[in-house]
Amino acid sequence: MTGDAATLAFADLQPEDIVSTLADLGFDCDGRFLALNSYENRVYQIGIEDERPVVAKFYRPGRWSDESIQEEHDFSIALADQDIPVVPPFEIDGATLKHSGPYRLAVFPCRGGRAPDLDNYDMQAQLGRLIARIHLEGETSSFQHRPRVDIESYGVESMDFLLDNEFIPEDNCDAYEGVAEMVLDGVEACFERAGNTQEIRLHGDFHPGNVLVDQDRLHIVDLDDCRHGPAIQDLWMFLSGDRFEQMPQLEALLEGYQSFRRFDPRELHLIEALRSLRIMHYAAWLARRWEDPAFKVAFPWFDSPRYWDDHVLALREQVALMQEPPLELRDF
Repeated sequence: MTGDAATLAFADLQPEDIVSTLADLGFDCDGRFLALNSYENRVYQIGIEDERPVVAKFYRPGRWSDESIQEEHDFSIALADQDIPVVPPFEIDGATLKHSGPYRLAVFPCRGGRAPDLDNYDMQAQLGRLIARIHLEGETSSFQHRPRVDIESYGVESMDFLLDNEFIPEDNCDAYEGVAEMVLDGVEACFERAGNTQEIRLHGDFHPGNVLVDQDRLHIVDLDDCRHGPAIQDLWMFLSGDRFEQMPQLEALLEGYQSFRRFDPRELHLIEALRSLRIMHYAAWLARRWEDPAFKVAFPWFDSPRYWDDHVLALREQVALMQEPPLELRDF
């Protein structure tokens, strides 16, 4: 099937298509159906007769190659083999990535839970231990088909896409271009201060929404953005508040992390740089997906002047934050 046809089928994915596809894969669906909070892919919880529900992920056409999706699956399976509580896909007839008509999909066990309490330092330490164990596996080999967390793809390409495709209101264009250039200069300076840090396989998009807490057990979900990068990429999104609030959070994370793997303190220079890149990348991600009707419904504020005023202000704040000294840790 052509890429255009697959994209149209993905955009028009209906409940009957989903249930029919699962039935073709051998799942006896019972009619229960719940769309989960995902925009990049289409993800659904499907009830199964006399069994626990499953989660079906339909991959967006054109985003990842089959080989890169398989690397995601293989990484999650390798982590699960180390008793790390990730949620790998089912193997169905010898394969985890399935093709059904115009769709590419994988089926996962359903895991429930709540978001982690980031004010609980014991929970932060537990997260740190899990992240370190992921990184121990992550450094054993490299991806061949997945990208890096880097300035070019997250920063430069994001800025160029927004400017070239005229997503930014005319009144904000000059301000955005000027501050974006300053941000990129600041990011480069942070990476230079950090020096030649190690890049490993990462979760890549490790934030509280991708951790489920069920009683005292954690489950790590959604490795869709796994890629190469510095270890701090999987840690910094669990920090919130000002630097005085972040310091004990980071110490708790690293107390757990360093019980399994050494942390390179030079990577502390990268926290605000990575935050800046994520802010730029997020705006470009919304712009790249803006023709998907689901995005217009979920993010109606994106093309408003107020959004771009706030976006430029957030980038200005990041320029200032990247000029401050990195977080300090008493242990270091």
